[in-house]
Amino acid sequence: MKLHDLSPAPGSNKESKRIGRGHGSGQGKTAGKGHKGQWARSGGGVKPGFEGGQTKMAMRIPKRGFNNIFSTEYAIVNLSDLEERFESGAVVDEAAVLDSGLIKKTLSGIKILAKGDITKPLTVKAAKFSNAAKTKIESAGGKAEVVQ
Repeated sequence: MKLHDLSPAPGSNKESKRIGRGHGSGQGKTAGKGHKGQWARSGGGVKPGFEGGQTKMAMRIPKRGFNNIFSTEYAIVNLSDLEERFESGAVVDEAAVLDSGLIKKTLSGIKILAKGDITKPLTVKAAKFSNAAKTKIESAGGKAEVVQ
């Protein structure tokens, strides 16, 4: 194969519409913009959400609830996941959990929940633990360390 043999996949290259090139082209004279009016002008049109002076939809619909911008959201990991992903005696921290693919992002930290059972002694370092998870880890011979 040589450079002159290369060609784009069929249908991937589309001819651009040449507007304003005479009325024989089918897009002459007003160039597809109709006659006069706001949309026919250069730079014309309205901003997104504008409804001609009518109260915007975003302002008309009712708003409920409260969005706390200071809230903390934790990445959740269950004990059953730790049981199947980590070997006995391993140190489980944010980096290890990310590498294992259990979570995509750490958010404000990791919280360990007690879903499932754990039989291996693991040293788990996380931002939060549920009380049940902490007792299960310690009863298996491991350590639950709170890390900020």
